[in-house]
Amino acid sequence: MPNISRDEVAHLAKLARLAVTEEELDVFAGQLDQILDSVAKVSEIAGEDVPPTSHAVPLTNVFREDTVRPGLTQQQALAGAPASEEGRFRVPRILGEEQ
Repeated sequence: MPNISRDEVAHLAKLARLAVTEEELDVFAGQLDQILDSVAKVSEIAGEDVPPTSHAVPLTNVFREDTVRPGLTQQQALAGAPASEEGRFRVPRILGEEQ
């Protein structure tokens, strides 16, 4: 039984704003199904006695110390902006399309 349907792939493509053909929907559904099966197999293997890890080798803190340094003023930050409005960067609207 497939884990993901063509309709779900079409919905994901729409959310990602990807234009896909009918043939691609079939291909992507099969590929995503294989990915989900692989993830399920890994989930079966990882038991409660296996601690979760984020790295294969132990790491120490590799980040620098967080020190306070002077930053830009609002006027300095906006000085190089192509457009500003009410003390903020002015950018073109990209949202607002009907869903």
